[in-house]
Amino acid sequence: MDGNNPVAAQEISAHILLIDDERAIRRMLRVALSAHGYQVYEAASGEEGLQSAASQHPDVIILDLGLPDLDGVEVTRRLREWTQTPIIILSVRGGEEDKIAALDAGADDYLTKPFGTGELTARIRTALRHAQPSGDAQPIFQLAGLRVDLLRRTVTVDNKGVELTPTEYEILKLMVQHAGKVVTHNQLLRAVWGTGYEDEAHLLRVNISNLRHKIESDPAQPRYILTESGVGYRLKTG
Repeated sequence: MDGNNPVAAQEISAHILLIDDERAIRRMLRVALSAHGYQVYEAASGEEGLQSAASQHPDVIILDLGLPDLDGVEVTRRLREWTQTPIIILSVRGGEEDKIAALDAGADDYLTKPFGTGELTARIRTALRHAQPSGDAQPIFQLAGLRVDLLRRTVTVDNKGVELTPTEYEILKLMVQHAGKVVTHNQLLRAVWGTGYEDEAHLLRVNISNLRHKIESDPAQPRYILTESGVGYRLKTG
């Protein structure tokens, strides 16, 4: 390849994670993408793909929707909890509703099978050009005895598992994603409960209180979730 070609140089350095349960598709794409200079990693299920995304840190993820364990839309949602790596969907599902669901979950692009490898590599180049500089949250947040694993959706305090309600977990997850920064009452209410709940501050207070009782040794003097009076809350980072 021409070393003065910026596109070629970009392709050589790019790592692609391919999540598809069809071995023949994975083999075909591995050969095609390797020929363009990409380093290809493979996963045959949603859970394997999530683990590979956390360990391999790919530049682009190519994801099938019809996986044996998790639907690709759910995999997309879980990836978006901690990474902004571009996601390109490859699926036999060509319906408008399927495309909307995947894109709303956080996918960047959508190709319907069968497809041409030339079009796929063009979409990959576009995704790489548009990719934001890496500012992803780490899959694991740790502070003193608190450990939040965004990949496995587990929370431990002093090595003991903590059972959170879905709402409590969503609050904590959002704060982990913005660790060290103030998250306002309105931001939390919109993200966890949706628009129209901005005036329901009591819901937030109750759930923050319950969350503190589960993760703080002294909820009255919290060491993790700090109150920013009149504004919101902040998760300490050190």
